[in-house]
Amino acid sequence: MCNGYLGRQLFILFLLPPLFRMAQWYQLQQLDSKFLEQVHQLYDDSFPMEIRQYLAQWLENQDWEHAANNVSFATVLFHDLLSQLDDQFSRFLIENNFLLQHNIRKSKRNLQDNFQEDPIQMAMIICSCLKEERKILSSARLSNQMEVGSIQNTVIGMLDKQKELDAEVKGVKNHVIDVEQDIKTLEDMQDEYDFKCKTLQNREHESNSTSQEEYKKEQMHLNKMFLSLDLKRKEVVNKIVQLLNATEHTQTALINEELVEWKRRQQTACIGGPPNACLDQLQNWFTIVAESLQQVRQQLKKLEELEQKFTYDPDPITKNKQVLQDRTHSLFKQLIQSSFVVERQPCMPTHPQRPLVLKTGVQFTVKLRLLVKLQELNYNLKVKVLFDKDVSEKNSVKGFRKFNILGTSTKVMNMEESTNGSLAAEFRHLQLKEQKNAGSRTNEGPLIVTEELHSLSFETQLCQPGLVIDLETTSLPIVVISNVSQLPSGWASILWFNMLSTDPKNLSFFLNPPYAKWSKLSEVLSWQFSSVTKRGLNADQLSMLGEKLLGPTSGGSHDCLIPWTRFCKENINDKNFPFWLWIEGILELIKKHLLCLWNDGCIMGFISKEKERTLLKDQSPGTFLLRFSESSREGAITFTWVEGSQIAQTYEFVEVAAA
Repeated sequence: MCNGYLGRQLFILFLLPPLFRMAQWYQLQQLDSKFLEQVHQLYDDSFPMEIRQYLAQWLENQDWEHAANNVSFATVLFHDLLSQLDDQFSRFLIENNFLLQHNIRKSKRNLQDNFQEDPIQMAMIICSCLKEERKILSSARLSNQMEVGSIQNTVIGMLDKQKELDAEVKGVKNHVIDVEQDIKTLEDMQDEYDFKCKTLQNREHESNSTSQEEYKKEQMHLNKMFLSLDLKRKEVVNKIVQLLNATEHTQTALINEELVEWKRRQQTACIGGPPNACLDQLQNWFTIVAESLQQVRQQLKKLEELEQKFTYDPDPITKNKQVLQDRTHSLFKQLIQSSFVVERQPCMPTHPQRPLVLKTGVQFTVKLRLLVKLQELNYNLKVKVLFDKDVSEKNSVKGFRKFNILGTSTKVMNMEESTNGSLAAEFRHLQLKEQKNAGSRTNEGPLIVTEELHSLSFETQLCQPGLVIDLETTSLPIVVISNVSQLPSGWASILWFNMLSTDPKNLSFFLNPPYAKWSKLSEVLSWQFSSVTKRGLNADQLSMLGEKLLGPTSGGSHDCLIPWTRFCKENINDKNFPFWLWIEGILELIKKHLLCLWNDGCIMGFISKEKERTLLKDQSPGTFLLRFSESSREGAITFTWVEGSQIAQTYEFVEVAAA
């Protein structure tokens, strides 16, 4: 919630004149509602909030603590205050604002009646109010500091982790360079040893060319060279083992931590949460590790060539080469297979904020990416898309629908189509068509259409000399609808799944959907507003929604559990529609008719009738607030205002037109 919201809310509630940039008073109006409620409780008829508002700067500039202990000074300030009110009355007179003229004259008479004979009492009240305001501000700052500190610690932790992983990836790359240099040194040593051996052998066949003593010296020198060569071979093999250990450690962190976290963030972003981080950093890490493993493969080939030229028993290359080759292949295969991801989940361009809900006969897009960006793979990976591949629910769940994919179902991954040069394939013109079964068809089954989860699978194959790797990835579960009226219920299923599950293959999720904690659901509900407007929901609004779902005795407790049926299928209270469809109607109302008012914080929106009356109690005639109707499924706004001494309530409905 933006800070300006509550300040404007306070302004609307009391119909006060335009706010000046006041130090203390202005700061108070920017606080969260729980702190504003404390401010409300400071003021009553003895010293009304209207005077605090009208004379804010003047009141804050006086020494009320001194006045509270000095009757003469208190008397002077009392009369100065009355003069200030006269000046304010004159301004209202010029503006021809009859209501505010009446209010300020009434306030002045009340002050005279209450404090004419006891100005010290007035000074004590004002001094106390200002002190309490400062305490409220301090509490709010402390609360904000704790929240900011928590966020900062999280960000710092993420940056530290990123730096650590970056250093590990660079360490792998540098390790490969070191091994490369060692292999060159080994090759030079072996060439020199081979030359010396052949030279000595040639001398052996030449009679009297070398004395026995010289021959022995050269033989001893050769033995030393052999020992050095053997030691170097062992050193190189050992370094490659250490390199693969470091690579496996780094690769495990990339696949099991960084990639998993990115996929979870993608799920969150799909349902309106914070935008997901860019994949470029992950791609950079994956690519460096893949290039390193490719170099290790070449280095092992080089060692094999050296072994073929010269070997002995026990040769460390002969002993370890197969294990090292198998391990390098296994690591490279695991890295490549994990790097094949769905960068952008299936989505209809007509509904960009509702991904994963697809309508039959309507085109949708989906984008794949290989995080290992190797030039030799450009235009060499042909991706095929399949619908519900190996999905057991097709046969095990009664009434489970089957679909065909229409459009171009194969694409070649390349680096030219993406603006950032990533190795990607984007399907832009796919459609789904339901298979019509012969004979009679029954829709009876354990799942309704919008609870039936499906998936898109993507396959390709990497082929290199001596290397063939099958790649496959799947989309997050999708809901297929045949009518746009099913979209709200389909979106509710997408929300519930991605809020509570991280397994994209769990397509039987709604056969036994888990309960959701209110703490999590409330956050997701707020995202539904912040993703399509500039404002999410504040704590008071969420509390009201929590009571509506859980009952007034729950108090919107974060630990309360909410069943799927309560959220989306059962009618709420005495209404003939479920909770989610009511929220959906309000979202449509805001988007189509009230976006500016909502963004500016002029609509309280979610507030109970009891809270509404508490806020309007004892307020001036004409004071009003706006809230969303609880009796309209299509979304409606209710105006409530004070008329005379009673709260008069009328309902003005804004009808949502059919799309």
